[in-house]
Amino acid sequence: MATTSVPENIDTDVLRSLLDGRWAHIRQMARQSLRGELFAPVHGLTVEEHRERVARQLREIAATEVPRLGFSTAHGGAEDVGGSVVAFEMLVCDLSLMVKVGVQWGLFGGAIQALGTERHHAAYLPAVMSLELPGCFAMTETGHGSDVQRLRTTATYDPATEEFVVHTPDPTARKDYIGNAARDGRVAVVFAQLVTAGERHGVHALLVPIRDEQGRPMPGVRIEDCGHKAGLNGVDNGRLEFDRVRVPRTALLDRYGRVAADGGYSSPIDNPRRRFFTMLGTLVRGRVSVAGGAGSAAKAALAIAVRHAESRRQFTRPGSAEEVRLLDYLAHQRRLLPALATTYALHFAQEELVGRLHDASVGEPTSERERRELESQAAGLKAVATWHASATIQACREACGGAGYLSENRLAQLRADTDVFTTFEGANTVLLQLVAKGLLTHYRDEFGSLDTLGTVRLLTGRFFEAVIERTAARTLVDRLVEAAPGRDEEADLYDRGWQYRLLEDRERHVLEGLARRLRRAGREGEDAFEVFNNAQDHVLRAARVHVERTVLEAFIAGVDRCADPDVRNLLERVCDLYALSTIEADRAWFLEHGRLTPARSKAVTAAVNALCGSLRPHARALVDGFGLEQEWLAAPIAGGPGEGTAVGAAVS
Repeated sequence: MATTSVPENIDTDVLRSLLDGRWAHIRQMARQSLRGELFAPVHGLTVEEHRERVARQLREIAATEVPRLGFSTAHGGAEDVGGSVVAFEMLVCDLSLMVKVGVQWGLFGGAIQALGTERHHAAYLPAVMSLELPGCFAMTETGHGSDVQRLRTTATYDPATEEFVVHTPDPTARKDYIGNAARDGRVAVVFAQLVTAGERHGVHALLVPIRDEQGRPMPGVRIEDCGHKAGLNGVDNGRLEFDRVRVPRTALLDRYGRVAADGGYSSPIDNPRRRFFTMLGTLVRGRVSVAGGAGSAAKAALAIAVRHAESRRQFTRPGSAEEVRLLDYLAHQRRLLPALATTYALHFAQEELVGRLHDASVGEPTSERERRELESQAAGLKAVATWHASATIQACREACGGAGYLSENRLAQLRADTDVFTTFEGANTVLLQLVAKGLLTHYRDEFGSLDTLGTVRLLTGRFFEAVIERTAARTLVDRLVEAAPGRDEEADLYDRGWQYRLLEDRERHVLEGLARRLRRAGREGEDAFEVFNNAQDHVLRAARVHVERTVLEAFIAGVDRCADPDVRNLLERVCDLYALSTIEADRAWFLEHGRLTPARSKAVTAAVNALCGSLRPHARALVDGFGLEQEWLAAPIAGGPGEGTAVGAAVS
């Protein structure tokens, strides 16, 4: 069996440089600019104090290049979509600030750029970037969240005045949980059912003023404050209702659907469902950003918990008066180190996703299949990364005992602030269903329905073949798999090809089994909804195992980019821990399906234990590699900037 040992001396600068990746200059800019009292994490503020603090932080950031990153050069932007996502990830000093930045320059400004045309860009984007025009992204309604197609707000065209009449027909149609609405926003991108000449054309977006320059609600606009939340209280979430509010015809963001002066409707995309999903697909950056933000929160929690575990001592060794450091206990290593390995894996997966998003946004036009793969990858990674962040931060809080419960040590706030990440920008359960449906439907030439019946009917009577995305690491992975031993019981547990093949085999088996279950819906007398509903656990599992396999693939590619032999060796062991702890967590499936023998299953657990032990001396180096400034952690239990920074420092 391969060794799990790691060289004692690791260059943390090399590790950090590798993790900084393609947008290292953006990360370094954040480290240099987000400093001082204004950006230091604080606690104990009232809602209004927190909102005002975040508003001041936002104004400070507006004077930097950050707002320009995601916008086109034609209107003063830098056309660096990847850089804008990475800048968002770096705002870990206060997650309310992170979300506020995302609302203003990601959702509000991003919607204008993605869904509007040149006249909208020229009229609004400079003011959006400068923060002269603060705005909102008003999609979610009280009665409809994930089911965007059935939003109830209406925008009815009046040809006599060449205006749209925006209206909230009932309380369930009010726009709810809208960031920037309660206090600061002056214009909202409102998603509504477009009606012209008595015909509905589905959900479209319009620019609707909600406040005048003195901050007073516009006529017909009712604004309500959502009030205190479990977290993110620096973000002014509010509710919006519209009582027959009139806006000019030019307020329609009409890249994908136009209304002429006489009320005639036209679109470059004839199929209404395809048009709808194309419009939503242009906003995929939000999901990519949330996945990255969740990853940053998990990194901060791990940095705090690992530093604490290296200094906190509890109980003595037999025959010795010396107390044992927490991180020397296997149980404590088990709490933190597999989570740390998964955080590394998700970091490389996020880096690959951001690169794909950037290239698709500013490079050559992508095919429809490539766009759907990008949307699916973003949905899956957002779900897995945000669930991982919630679980990891909670584990870190518990690992720090009572100290972890104190507000001054940040963990409780990180937990509260990231909790909603699992449900905004798409509820995770719904996103995983989208991933599974994308895998099952093969991306048709004419993109069709993603609803239950559409998916089931597509599968009926058709040959099923699992979709394996061709990523940059595929050639490398294929070589590793080909080199792996033919019989699993003969394979070294640390053989990367064997690890990958096991996850890929699981994915293929789960997907093929799901397809067989869903084909039943085409049989006479079968209720299609009941067939799909009864298979939802299988649907979610198919998506989850797909994401876990692609994350391992991204980690393999990340390790392959490392030129330093010692750092590479360390990352190889971290990758082993991710792969084997993932396999261990699903041992029941692998045993039930004959992929592992009982003895082999026990060996996997023993290997995870061994990896935790070998990586323990390097835990501090691994969290230091994230490059999070000490003042962003702002936790007394995390120690000072000079404490324990040497990699492989003595643990006695």
